[in-house]
Amino acid sequence: MNPAIRIGPDGLARCAWADADDEYRRYHDEEWGRPLHGDRALFEKLSLEGFQAGLSWITILRKRPRFRQVFAGFDPAVVADFDESDVERLMADAGIVRNRAKILAVIGNARIVREWDPGELDALMWSFAPSQRAERPTTFAEVPAVTPASAALSKELRRRGLRFVGPTTMYALMQSAGMVDDHLVGCWRA
Repeated sequence: MNPAIRIGPDGLARCAWADADDEYRRYHDEEWGRPLHGDRALFEKLSLEGFQAGLSWITILRKRPRFRQVFAGFDPAVVADFDESDVERLMADAGIVRNRAKILAVIGNARIVREWDPGELDALMWSFAPSQRAERPTTFAEVPAVTPASAALSKELRRRGLRFVGPTTMYALMQSAGMVDDHLVGCWRA
């Protein structure tokens, strides 16, 4: 058995990172690596991946329900209208990551995305999805943190004025949104 694969309490073989927590298992099984479309859904991923920078993903997953509440379901048209009183409200909310720069980035990003045509965020992000690799990775040492595609997506988003969209963050988004599938050999989802 591949040491990068673990058998969960339900008897399923999974990528080892997903075995540490029930929420990680659910996320791995139901979301990670599955194609995700829609401007609002991808705006949420973009925002949450930005909040994750420097933190563990499990922290964001556990806080995601509250993030969704306080950020109006990550509807860019609504978030774009947030003002300083909303920033202060968010900074006081212990249910989310209280980082002013990240909060301001989500609001600023929403203002930019609101001006785009419907479907433009989805089309833009997916236009950077690379071809699936010929061989599935066997260990996470074979999974890059940054790729030419994630660097190019990051560069384009930054060119358009978005923030907290670095190449590592964009590769994590690509994995999360199924633009790449990094489930390891032996994982039941592979």
